[in-house]
Amino acid sequence: MEHALYRLLDAQRIRYQRFEHPPVYTCEEAARVIPELPGAECKNLFLCDAKGRSHFLVAVPAEAGVDIKALGDMLGVKGLRFASPERLNKYLGLEPGSVTLLAAVNDGNQHVAIVVDEALWAADAILCHPLVNTATLSVPVADLARFLAYCGHSPRILAVPRRS
Repeated sequence: MEHALYRLLDAQRIRYQRFEHPPVYTCEEAARVIPELPGAECKNLFLCDAKGRSHFLVAVPAEAGVDIKALGDMLGVKGLRFASPERLNKYLGLEPGSVTLLAAVNDGNQHVAIVVDEALWAADAILCHPLVNTATLSVPVADLARFLAYCGHSPRILAVPRRS
């Protein structure tokens, strides 16, 4: 899966820098074991509505606390909540700890809406796992936008509400 992603990135001329590291499951763990990398660190949340009919991959700056209820209101979704690991695997083919914007490649039927915080999208590059949590890629935002478009996704760029 990871090697197929690299082949696709290369075929589509998506630029990236790759950094290998021990497995990480949280932004805090990543900050401890990964050196300073060129790009904005991000936190990725896989969310669904109360009935499990709508799914969202939300990327925000690593230090941001998201107000999930306010985000649900903004998206017009009732009961926005964290989706289960089973849903994560079903819709994005991922295990917890490796959630990434690059998982759009596994969502060929566009069941998952992608939401990116405007502050994160304003960065020069974003740090993304390559479908596993043992490496991190620094991907220029313009290239990431092209990758998402190739995968059939048009991310919603908005000011994701923060917890106070």
